[in-house]
Amino acid sequence: MTDQIAPTLPLSAWMKQSQAQIETALSDFLPPCAQVPTHLHEAMRYAVLDGGKRVRPLLVYAAGQLFDAPQDELTRAGCALEMIHAYSLVHDDMPCMDDDALRRGKPTVHVKFGEATALLVGDALQAQAFLILAQGNNAPERQLEMLQILAHSSGSLGMCGGQAIDLASVGMSLSREQLEQMHQLKTGALLRASVLLGALCGQQLSEDERAALFSYSHAIGLAFQVVDDILDATADSATLGKTAGKDAEQNKPTYVSILGLEQSQQLAEQLRLQAHQALAIFSTESNNTSPSSRTARLLQLADFIVQRSA
Repeated sequence: MTDQIAPTLPLSAWMKQSQAQIETALSDFLPPCAQVPTHLHEAMRYAVLDGGKRVRPLLVYAAGQLFDAPQDELTRAGCALEMIHAYSLVHDDMPCMDDDALRRGKPTVHVKFGEATALLVGDALQAQAFLILAQGNNAPERQLEMLQILAHSSGSLGMCGGQAIDLASVGMSLSREQLEQMHQLKTGALLRASVLLGALCGQQLSEDERAALFSYSHAIGLAFQVVDDILDATADSATLGKTAGKDAEQNKPTYVSILGLEQSQQLAEQLRLQAHQALAIFSTESNNTSPSSRTARLLQLADFIVQRSA
């Protein structure tokens, strides 16, 4: 079974165990510090380990629960996604991008190890992610599809493309539709990939199942960014573990700057409800929010994404 904690236990207990499992696996999948080139491997481990909410691996586990996917395959997919995410943060923090000195409550990789090493850390983590996923034990055609999903979601039509739009939009006035397009690429693409890869670890998907998972992940992808924008405007750096107020300081378009704080909060709640509604076809019970439902973890993660405080 993929959900090794009884589904009647709170989300926090399940998250804690899942995060610990991912942390151990990430450490095992990363080259040891003692292996040459030691400085690069130390920096890679610094970038990935001991920090972050691990939202993407949690989504992999939760989606895998729908199809009784093997835990080892879910962990492998979750680690691959987390390495892609970590590499993106390393590059995003560099002086040529957002030029930030704080990430996950500690100095950013380029501050601690230098810009050249930070660049190589991102490159190496991206390669390591594909190596990990390629070594899975899924059916060959499904394995190929999973690699294609990871490549598409992290490339110019996914995460990197969203970051390019973000950089080009500094100081500009974007419409709500343009802002949504940017974030569906920059943030949403990897979150959608997390849900799809988790499901594909269990079985090939029908068109209806794929459409429902896409709708769910579309909603939480936007919600994640809306809440990020809200927190950037309302929380402090100690709470966030990164520099607060950076968006306003750099004159970046955000949901708060376009809609205002109250409407942004309302939008986040609307997206949470949309995510819940998208999963209705998977429910085996009349009340699909029941803790024993197959969709329980995905529903709870939608709530967590919207209601988080950091």
